[in-house]
Amino acid sequence: MADVATATTAHTSDSRIPAGHGPVSRPNLTAVGTMVWLASELMFFAGLFAMYFTIRSVAGPLWDERTSHLEVGFAFGNTLILVISSIWCQFGVFKAEAGKSHRDGKLWQLGSWGMREWYVLAFLFGAIFVSGQVFEYSNMFAEGISLDSDAYGSMFYMTTGFHALHVTGGLLAFLMIIGRTFTAKKFTHHQVTGAIVVSYYWHFVDVVWIALFATIYLLK
Repeated sequence: MADVATATTAHTSDSRIPAGHGPVSRPNLTAVGTMVWLASELMFFAGLFAMYFTIRSVAGPLWDERTSHLEVGFAFGNTLILVISSIWCQFGVFKAEAGKSHRDGKLWQLGSWGMREWYVLAFLFGAIFVSGQVFEYSNMFAEGISLDSDAYGSMFYMTTGFHALHVTGGLLAFLMIIGRTFTAKKFTHHQVTGAIVVSYYWHFVDVVWIALFATIYLLK
């Protein structure tokens, strides 16, 4: 009888737990590891920003001359493309969390899209962004601004170049996640976690670029 009473009490106590507040579970180690890694990447870019501002503070006249070659309008459009790609990426995350890996309707029916289609769109916008940076680099080279031309050229290509490498890494991650939707027979929890982790990284490079754009093109 004592055991029955104990079980009844435990059942009554559990029934009072609000919905969505179950027992504490272990956090996803992949997501936690990604956040820790992104924190180290944030410190890396913080160092680049510190270098940029330090050199600019002692080479003001050079910055006044070189920043006149920047194509602010073009860079703003390219920035907008990257920001929009982050939106498409998040739509893909929503579909992944819902367990929908690919579309179940026609291609033009956006409501039927799954994670794969939204991630392909994010990939295309990201690729356009990188292509835009390459085009801008070619124009800067034509103006005589290169990595070894002067302090401004070194900082411009180091800050934007390292970011471009990170974006390229994100594009490769997109391809990996998209490829798995074709090879895997079932959309598993592991694949959902991978898709979400890639979105963390992509949003990170998006935010970093907004800070770079404001520093290089607006503050000049």
